[in-house]
Amino acid sequence: MNDLIKRKLEILPDQPGCYLMKDRQGTIIYVGKAKVLKNRVRSYFTGTHEGKTQRLVSEIEDFEYIVTSSNIEALILELNLIKLHDPKYNVMLTDDKTYPYLKITNEKHPRLITTRKVKKDKAKYFGPYPNAYAASETKKLLDRLYPLRKCVQLPSKVCLYYHMGQCLAPCVKEIDVDTYNDMIEDMTKFLNGGVEEVKKELEVKMLAAAGNLEFERAKEFRDQIAHIDTVMQKQKIVSSDTTNRDVFGYAVEKGWMCVQVFFVRQGKLIERDVSIFPIYQDAEEEFLTFVGRFYDKLEHIKPKEIFIPQSIDADILTELLEVKVLTPKRGQKKELVDLAIKNAEIAVAAKFQLIERQEERTIGACEALGEAMGISVPLRIEAFDNSHMHGTDAVSAMVVFIDGKPAKKEYRKYKTRTAAKHDDYGAMREVIRRRYTRVLKEGLPLPDLVLIDGGKGQMEVAREVLEDELGLVIPIAGLAKDDKHNTSQLLFGDPPEVIALKRTSDGFYLLQRIQDEVHRFAITFLRQQHEKHAIQSVLDQIEGVGPKRKQQLLKHFGSVKKIREASVQALQEAGMPASLASNIHTYFHSAENTTSEG
Repeated sequence: MNDLIKRKLEILPDQPGCYLMKDRQGTIIYVGKAKVLKNRVRSYFTGTHEGKTQRLVSEIEDFEYIVTSSNIEALILELNLIKLHDPKYNVMLTDDKTYPYLKITNEKHPRLITTRKVKKDKAKYFGPYPNAYAASETKKLLDRLYPLRKCVQLPSKVCLYYHMGQCLAPCVKEIDVDTYNDMIEDMTKFLNGGVEEVKKELEVKMLAAAGNLEFERAKEFRDQIAHIDTVMQKQKIVSSDTTNRDVFGYAVEKGWMCVQVFFVRQGKLIERDVSIFPIYQDAEEEFLTFVGRFYDKLEHIKPKEIFIPQSIDADILTELLEVKVLTPKRGQKKELVDLAIKNAEIAVAAKFQLIERQEERTIGACEALGEAMGISVPLRIEAFDNSHMHGTDAVSAMVVFIDGKPAKKEYRKYKTRTAAKHDDYGAMREVIRRRYTRVLKEGLPLPDLVLIDGGKGQMEVAREVLEDELGLVIPIAGLAKDDKHNTSQLLFGDPPEVIALKRTSDGFYLLQRIQDEVHRFAITFLRQQHEKHAIQSVLDQIEGVGPKRKQQLLKHFGSVKKIREASVQALQEAGMPASLASNIHTYFHSAENTTSEG
């Protein structure tokens, strides 16, 4: 705790609000909320902490706070600040599952389709469903009940669906908007749990048709009712109450929280979502934040009701989410919450050891690396590598590792602009300059360590740019390889010296991963550039093939190899005139070009 933090702690207010923790670069690394700011913020700097919390506290060099007038205001502000700053310690870990949904499209002539992607397109989404089969069966049922169009593009005449009574044929008829609105309203009612209400309406229509001696029509209504019963009974009923709801339960162990969410749709427990993540404040406060962020994901559609454990303030979430949030105290509803809690307890107990070991392998490796080099823990490492193909297509690549794990969204590729051919030092100088000039200009986070895939000369070039030109003091290390192109040594210091690391250590393993990854990324980019230029050079040599024809050929065939293998007829089918198709075929099959290209 530095002097600045000590002075700020003395004047903290005893009011609700949010606090923003900053690292030595002024980057916001954690956002939290508190009922009493004075007590919550001080707790980080008093007593002892373990694991992730200790690591968070060790990085805090400053903090800010914002006072609010109530707890709900603090929660809303916290969620907005997390969205704005995306602090690294506020990461929410969730499953990567994608669930099937039913979608009523927002079109002049709407359709009912199944999808796994929820978008902001003003369509209506319903789900999730436990699997594609369940979504498909429900869609088939609704297709029989509500004749929305089925074709992606309207045909010129009616299709089989019209004759089956499952389409109103907007392709040849003008359909009134109110007709669509009525159908969509009924479908929405059905998909939101109003199955019994829809069945009663069908029963009324069936009896009316029978009373009018329209027996065929009455039979259709009877069959629709029977089909509803068949589809809805295929899944296990967990409640006679068909209200759509999400049921939340959580458990905490050793500073980690597991939240389980059960999706209950039309009285059926169809799926669950599991998230395990570290926490840095009271469990109840972390849970409120989790639920508040849960529905930011488009695929998490708000149900009619949400059930949560009794220890949580339901009124805050009701106001925040604009959904009825309840804390069941007895009966089957409480049993559902208890089941979610029990599953969370089992999951966090089972996974905690794996999480702990992973932390040791990743962040533990960063800590060991920092200790061996005598620097602060390098939680953010940026590594560079140059590559070229016999002096041409010179490229460079940068990979980023955060907490010992690759952050692929932050990888960057560079085509060298000013460096001469075969000038590795010039290429490294250019790329380091471009990268960190942009970092300074855009206020991006600086790395704790810069790794250069090379020796002393490459390191000195990077140092000249970072320190002499840009005034940045960032540790720079070099990675040398042995004769078999494997990671062999870590070079660091001024002048550079070999840092002794056991080859079996996590620190050395981390260096190997980084060096292999940056090399892979650079080589992949190099091959892409080389293939691009090869394609350009081959097709550009054929008379009559300009930029548009070239794009047309590649779009149709996918590669030069397939163009080379195509017949004259196939080339014509791809849109080439007969004479040009013949020229292309002749070019690739002449003796000279077969030899040079093959």
